[in-house]
Amino acid sequence: MTDWTAGYVADIGYTFGYYQELNPLRLKMAFLNAGLSCPEFGSACELGFGQGVSANIHAAATITQWAGTDFNPSQAAFAQELAAVSGNGAKLFDQAFDEFAGRSDLPEFDYIGLHGIWSWISNGNRSVIVDFIRKKLKVGGVLYISYNTQPGWAAMVPMRDLLTEHSEVMGASGQGIVPRIDAALAFADKLFATNPAFARANPAIADRVTKIKKQNRNYVAHEYFNRDWLPMSFADMARWLEPAKLGFACSANYLDFVDAINLTAEQQTLLNEIPDMMFRQTVRDFMVNQQFRKDYWVKGARKLSLLEQAEGLRAQKVLLTTHRADVTLKVSAGLGEATMTEAVYNPVLDVLADHKPKTIVQLEQAVKDKGVSYGQITQAVMMLIGAGHLASVQDEAAIPKARKYTDKLNAHLMQKARSSGDISYLASPVTGGGFAVPRFVQLFAMAISHGKKQPPDWAQFTWSILAAQGQKILKAGATLETAEENIAELTAQADAFATKQLPVLKALQII
Repeated sequence: MTDWTAGYVADIGYTFGYYQELNPLRLKMAFLNAGLSCPEFGSACELGFGQGVSANIHAAATITQWAGTDFNPSQAAFAQELAAVSGNGAKLFDQAFDEFAGRSDLPEFDYIGLHGIWSWISNGNRSVIVDFIRKKLKVGGVLYISYNTQPGWAAMVPMRDLLTEHSEVMGASGQGIVPRIDAALAFADKLFATNPAFARANPAIADRVTKIKKQNRNYVAHEYFNRDWLPMSFADMARWLEPAKLGFACSANYLDFVDAINLTAEQQTLLNEIPDMMFRQTVRDFMVNQQFRKDYWVKGARKLSLLEQAEGLRAQKVLLTTHRADVTLKVSAGLGEATMTEAVYNPVLDVLADHKPKTIVQLEQAVKDKGVSYGQITQAVMMLIGAGHLASVQDEAAIPKARKYTDKLNAHLMQKARSSGDISYLASPVTGGGFAVPRFVQLFAMAISHGKKQPPDWAQFTWSILAAQGQKILKAGATLETAEENIAELTAQADAFATKQLPVLKALQII
């Protein structure tokens, strides 16, 4: 029998995650901060789209035409279902990379994205992908790629190999992947109990295995138990992408742009002494013990003048996506927890508190009497986007065009929320991307679409859905047994939703 999986875990589906870095509209702010010209995105492709949540949200929420493939037919079927109900026009297939690359009906792309693929495939498939990028990415086009990297994975590599070997050698014939994972992790505990020298030399490994034991088994299977798994250094990645004429543009993690929260003064000094940009990235990975990189690469970088950069940044629109009272001025980065300066951030946040899109030049004008400079504003915007409190806003003309599709997609996703919380994202035509919306909030939003006006009505609507399935709310580790208790808890959540989340969802035109 032909092994169509090519060593990739296929007997358990991937999670229904959404990955904002795959949204090409996020590139512009990052490229501008890096002083680079960013292309317009008429066509885009996602390779290895998993369940297709990201691909479908981006296809629905923007005017970009999307294509993509994922070798798993059940995942591709779900992705095609989402494309069909929204009418977003995405062309999504269940083909292996080499088969997909051989299609004659694919356009050249302005953007190609791979999230969580590169580190888990064979060198043969990596070669196919690089050749596809070489042929299909336009001049000036952008590649987003994320991957496990050294040195952050160095100590874990032999432990991961041990776990997968146990799964293959000690797992019972015909046993599913989840029991094999559980058995491998239990064996690791037995090994650590013998106090091996490896664990003494790498004291963080036992804690890492403990964390793995608590993670979703669908995620663990795909993250750790594929046949091919290779953390790669930044330098090796650059060598792989060189035949496709790609050069490193910048990080897709906005917090990486702020050195002060990631690097000590001594580290910054050393990096500034390194003239080669590529080697600087390698050295930086050692400084922060990088484990997972999210990067943008470009086929033909074009530098902006300082004037062009400033004009481009000032024209960018952003919107506050967190209720003002819930914005914390703390963020976790390379040096641990960092605190944002109140005198800079509070004036900016106060201007954005109405959840209406503002350009950076509008922010600049609004806070000029507060002693906040243009440079501080742009850094604050990058920090707040990186922390998940702000989002870039797409061109106003594209929003009503996209909403035709996001309304259909969101209605379908909310229907699915009646039975589970697997998909906790909805699509925003304002940001061109996804927004985290937990299950009960989706059901409150559905209640509004059914004409329910007040929080008690939303709570009762949601409870009727849960009760019909015999589901009850878990609160503080205990199940709420009576209808009265469940309705009271849902009403409290609906009240909070009305105050904090509903205004944001309306601003994002999700509701």
